Amino acid sequence: MSGHSKWANIQHRKGRQDAKRGKIFTKTAKEIIIAAKSGGDPTGNPRLRTAIAAAKAVNLPRDKIDAAIRKGTGEDAGSDLTEAFYEGYGPGGIAIMVEVATDNKNRTVAEVRHLFTKHGGSMGENGSVSWMFERKGVISVEKAAYAEDKIMEAALEAGADDVLAEDEIWTVHTTMADFAVVRDALEEAGIVIQSAELAIIPQNLVPVNADMWQKILRLLDAMDDNDDVQNVYSNADFPDDIPAD
Repeated sequence: MSGHSKWANIQHRKGRQDAKRGKIFTKTAKEIIIAAKSGGDPTGNPRLRTAIAAAKAVNLPRDKIDAAIRKGTGEDAGSDLTEAFYEGYGPGGIAIMVEVATDNKNRTVAEVRHLFTKHGGSMGENGSVSWMFERKGVISVEKAAYAEDKIMEAALEAGADDVLAEDEIWTVHTTMADFAVVRDALEEAGIVIQSAELAIIPQNLVPVNADMWQKILRLLDAMDDNDDVQNVYSNADFPDDIPAD
């Protein structure tokens, strides 16, 4: 299981995802704004099409989706967002990638550096840990709803790299180039997709022991709570028996 997927499942068990719905809306809208900078027509802009699908999946209202697109294309004010990645190490030496969308890079880099330091980590230079990760399409499907054969056949025939069993979901990994094709093929096969995103996946996971997982989760959660942070990725392999409380 990718570190990002397992952390997301931990957040869900702890009820954090429901508690931060407003922030999810904000982050989703920001992704639409950035994606729309490359064109406001989702037909010819795969990233925008993915961002809109993600927004619909979290029930972002249509008027907010349209407003974000207009900001991204420059029709409305508010498109002065810039995306960036910051890298570093967390407790126990785990690698962390932080994806941000900000209108003030100086503020954001200072806040990210502070969070690394406050929670026992350290911010690194560009390239210090990014070589441990790769950009992939990640598509999640409810495991209980579909047999393995059905998911495997639809995904792999469309060009997916792999299908993984992760807790209560099937996770389909694709290259960036094949992401849209695989997603569309699953939908055409009648498979309901829980989420579909372009994510940064660790090439190898680092086991996290009982002394470290709480410290690492505090750091990842603190990063995720920052208003400028869009996504946080790590190569931490968390224990399966982390309690919900």
